[in-house]
Amino acid sequence: MAASARPSIFIRRPILSSVISIVITLCGAISMQVLPIAQYPDLVPPTVQVSTSYPGASAETIASTVNAPLEVQINGVENMLYMTSTAASGDGSGTLNVYFSLGSNADMALVNVNNKVNLAQSNLPDTVRNQGITVSKSSPTFLQVFTLSSPDGRYDDVYLHNYLKLNIIDELKRIEGVGQAQIFGSADYSMRIWLNPSKMAKYGLTVSDIASAIEEQNSQFSPGRIGNSPASDDTLLTWQVDTLGRLPEPADFENIILRTGGSSSRLLLKDVARVELGGQDYAVNATFNGKLARSGGV
Repeated sequence: MAASARPSIFIRRPILSSVISIVITLCGAISMQVLPIAQYPDLVPPTVQVSTSYPGASAETIASTVNAPLEVQINGVENMLYMTSTAASGDGSGTLNVYFSLGSNADMALVNVNNKVNLAQSNLPDTVRNQGITVSKSSPTFLQVFTLSSPDGRYDDVYLHNYLKLNIIDELKRIEGVGQAQIFGSADYSMRIWLNPSKMAKYGLTVSDIASAIEEQNSQFSPGRIGNSPASDDTLLTWQVDTLGRLPEPADFENIILRTGGSSSRLLLKDVARVELGGQDYAVNATFNGKLARSGGV
């Protein structure tokens, strides 16, 4: 009876109960200010993310030709728990998330995964290698998700994406305690070339023909210098020769020469395609209060 009556003390004396609760709360609040965060246990396993891009490929193709060779090499890396992979046919992206045991060194895990990715590169398609493979530390959860919008509709989502990338994301990454900040989707400013299949068939052109012409004429060259050594003794000046380099405007791309013929005739890119400056990818969209926006997370 005595033991069962003890809890009733706090019921019959609510003021005493309140004082004890306040004291415990204050002690906890004071302790949070002096205890180092490093003493708290890790709850989320360290994660390394491998991102690839295979434009135009289906999800099945990405899974079999990109994700599968990477999984074979990465599987069994030191302290690995498990890994997951996804493939998206909309934008040709593939993602592998490798999870490591609690307490593992995230930086060492990143190095180990990167080494395994390098071993797998010889088995990947040339397009994937040319696009580049990104290996980075990642977190499966976000502390906060944010959106950027234009209330009056003055700016489109491509402009908002690039404004976020150039002016906000880098600032967020430099905040103490922020491990990763990212924008959802990839809408970097890119030169979009929309081909007209009927006109291509009329002139007997393929996508490879047009891609080769663009790659050849949209390149950076270094012609060198005129009058540079070795030169004759009467040479007094040297001149640096600069070329236009990569084409900066849609109009420059429109005038890329695809084919030449007799009587100085030329077939230009604008004759078979429409060129515009747009986003790299339109697979991810966001809205805020019914208006187009771009979102991200930290």
